[in-house]
Amino acid sequence: QLQACGGGLVQAGGSLRLSCAASGRTFSNYAMGWFRQAPGNEREFVGYITSSGRTTYYADSVKGRFTISRDNARNTGYLQMNTLKPEDSAVYYCAAARVARTTQGYDYWGQGTHVTVSS
Repeated sequence: QLQACGGGLVQAGGSLRLSCAASGRTFSNYAMGWFRQAPGNEREFVGYITSSGRTTYYADSVKGRFTISRDNARNTGYLQMNTLKPEDSAVYYCAAARVARTTQGYDYWGQGTHVTVSS
């Protein structure tokens, strides 16, 4: 089970950190992905981190502004979002899979947390 939190309202240029707490599985065995879905749009890939935390990968739209990290001892992953833009407004989801991927084929999904960036 995954529980995402940390969303909210922030002004453009601001920062937010999302957390994703895992339970019920060995978190360190799973890669973690982040996705987002804006109203009227399909859910899109944001980035992922491998199970060890050694490798991250980001969508071009967030590269250089977002950072994914994880603390396997705390069974928690993070999405640090800096220099936020109004187009970053969406529901953000965390997901877990045995193998990191950019597609939607993750095994477990969190419930989503809303991020709104005002201009």
